Amino acid sequence: MVKIAMIQMGSVESKEANIQKALEYTKAAVKDGAELIVYNELFTTQYFPATEDPKFFDLAEPEDGPTVRVFAEFSKQYKIGMIITIFEEDKKIKGIYYDTAIFIKDGKVLGKYRKTHIPQVPGYYEKFYFKPGKEYPVFDFGGYKIGAVICYDRHFPEGVRILTLKGADIVTIPTTTNFYPETWELELRAHAAFNTIYVVGVNRTPEIFQGKEIDYFGKSLVADPTGNILKEMSSQEGYEIVDVNLDFIRERRKKAPFLRDRKPENYTEISSLYIETI
Repeated sequence: MVKIAMIQMGSVESKEANIQKALEYTKAAVKDGAELIVYNELFTTQYFPATEDPKFFDLAEPEDGPTVRVFAEFSKQYKIGMIITIFEEDKKIKGIYYDTAIFIKDGKVLGKYRKTHIPQVPGYYEKFYFKPGKEYPVFDFGGYKIGAVICYDRHFPEGVRILTLKGADIVTIPTTTNFYPETWELELRAHAAFNTIYVVGVNRTPEIFQGKEIDYFGKSLVADPTGNILKEMSSQEGYEIVDVNLDFIRERRKKAPFLRDRKPENYTEISSLYIETI
């Protein structure tokens, strides 16, 4: 069993205030037994891609910057796992930026995932800020493995399937959205059911940005390998803890051997059709 805490919140202009609030929720969750903490996307800042403004590039940090160090120290102190997302500036090539999930276990940074699919629609001007990532890494948290996709990535099935084939038991989906509420539960449950894994989707709650309240709808949830929702939050800020039975993955796959019965040799048209269109 793994006790997973979903922490969903709206953010304010002060990064320090957001970090402090997130850690207060984390302390409460740990006191309630949480072993793995998952936060909504870019929770240490307001959702700045709601507009295009070069000043927000000043919010970016390297993957080993002060925000990651704070959460790594907390993880070490309380002996927990965390998936946080940051606005990352590439350390090697200055002026290149990513929306990045950082995987932390017992104070050690295990690695990162950079958001692959970048939207550019009203209220989500992410191509102005982020370069797409390319890889789907999976990390060993001791007894179970975790991968992540971020927000808009959830609309594309390939990433979660790749993570599953690499051994992920749990896929986390940190999110900031008030778009497509009709697909939120549907997509997360489908990812869980088709891949026979646990999916943890954590979405931002309402916040005031540049004088306007934006109604991100929260509703963070955990779906099990059958696609059943184990717990879903409201639109209110806060946290919830879910007990996840990892043995159920193996049991479900005995009854629903979808991964065994894949026919990847029949799927080559996916790549060939892509090549034909570029």
